Amino acid sequence: MTGPASDKVECRTPNPAKPGATNIPAWKFDACREAILAELADGPMRASAMAQAAGRRLRDQARRDLGSLGWHMTTVRLELEVRGEVKRLPGAPLRIERA
Repeated sequence: MTGPASDKVECRTPNPAKPGATNIPAWKFDACREAILAELADGPMRASAMAQAAGRRLRDQARRDLGSLGWHMTTVRLELEVRGEVKRLPGAPLRIERA
């Protein structure tokens, strides 16, 4: 996070060739993070299925206000990889699990 009084969260990518970050509203980050981690509590899953699966865990109002579900879920998932909260499993297709 960018700071305790901030309403934005800095989201980075684990790819060192792509420096920089995207800042998203903290409520969007928190909602997506909670949904992703709850979905992964059941075990690893394909990254391609994560947005829809985790998105079902969002409250209706949050899902409507979120905007692009896939973009936000991917952005938050990448930041969670950087933070070490989730990790990629080797092999294809891309699968994610809680770290």
